[in-house]
Amino acid sequence: MKRSVKKLLVAVTAVGAVLAVGLATTTVVDVVASESESHRIESYGQRVDIDGGQMNVFVSGAGETIVLLPGFGTSSPVLDFAPLVRDLATDHRVIVVEPFGYGLSDGTDRERTTENIVQEVHQALAKLDVDRYILMGHSIAGIYGIEYAARYREEVTAFVGIDSSVPGQPGMDAQFPTGLLSAAKNLGLLRLAAAAGEGYSDAYSAHSREQMKMLTNRNSISPTYLNEMTHIRTNFERALGTGFPKDLPLLLFVVSENAKNPEWLGLHQRQAASVADGTVVPLPGEHYLHHTHAAEIASGFRDWGTDRPVI
Repeated sequence: MKRSVKKLLVAVTAVGAVLAVGLATTTVVDVVASESESHRIESYGQRVDIDGGQMNVFVSGAGETIVLLPGFGTSSPVLDFAPLVRDLATDHRVIVVEPFGYGLSDGTDRERTTENIVQEVHQALAKLDVDRYILMGHSIAGIYGIEYAARYREEVTAFVGIDSSVPGQPGMDAQFPTGLLSAAKNLGLLRLAAAAGEGYSDAYSAHSREQMKMLTNRNSISPTYLNEMTHIRTNFERALGTGFPKDLPLLLFVVSENAKNPEWLGLHQRQAASVADGTVVPLPGEHYLHHTHAAEIASGFRDWGTDRPVI
């Protein structure tokens, strides 16, 4: 064997050994850290029994009821929505629902179809004796909200979207690499990615950020998370051609400039135009508008509400 080939084999073997040791290390670190974090995650809200599992909900304030639903994969909806909840709860009753697989809620073996998710959220509200409310949702909650409003129109008085998803938006026909993501999770690589941190605004304390990171490590790429990810394509397919009831008031807070989707604002303007009372409020920023614009969302909601009769 030529000396150059031998050197190449030695180099490849050395690199492989380093990678193997590195992956073994990240795997062990993830297991140990996950065990430690399981004792440091703080409880909040209350549990309701749904289909043999426990779903976590958080209730704050008094007045007209707002039900908040998270975007896909939000590690802790209660902590994520906290700045917005603090503002809205000064004159409303605000209920944050953490669907199965989110926050402190259990996981589930039920398929994460829009139908199942909507039914489970409704069961949770029924357990709380809540039967009249405004739905307010971020991101994919816009798709779930359409199904929800169609099923329970007599309960829903309005829908408020926070950069909410719409039927027919581009990119939702992709196949997600769930197997690869699961492997990365098991090897502890996702913990490394999460360590970089998400850009929360100053409205979140260091303690809240730490709690959200730990819940991200626990909930991301869980079986329930992966199941919902697998259903994103089919859930969007089934939503094609659907919309909110024409008599349901809509208020949509939308990112004003979406570089990846120049038609983003237009899609929401058309959605608002499809109902009798639809309003779009463009805001500068990124997808998680409630991280940086909680005050503007709460104020805009109140201003809109003063002109809207309670149905």
